[in-house]
Amino acid sequence: MRLIIALLLPWLTFFTIGRPIAGIVCLILQITLVGWLPATIWAVYALSQYKTDKKIEKALQQR
Repeated sequence: MRLIIALLLPWLTFFTIGRPIAGIVCLILQITLVGWLPATIWAVYALSQYKTDKKIEKALQQR
């Protein structure tokens, strides 16, 4: 679900993963037509990093 949001509304992705300042910057970037593609790529990358961080936290808690 977050991946679909990252593709359609990149700025909203940052709010769902707890990074509101990055979300505001992404929204400003997304407002420009040229900035839509970089904003989407940034949101997908940030989402993948968020998932990786959660997996690492879970692995460390199991130790």
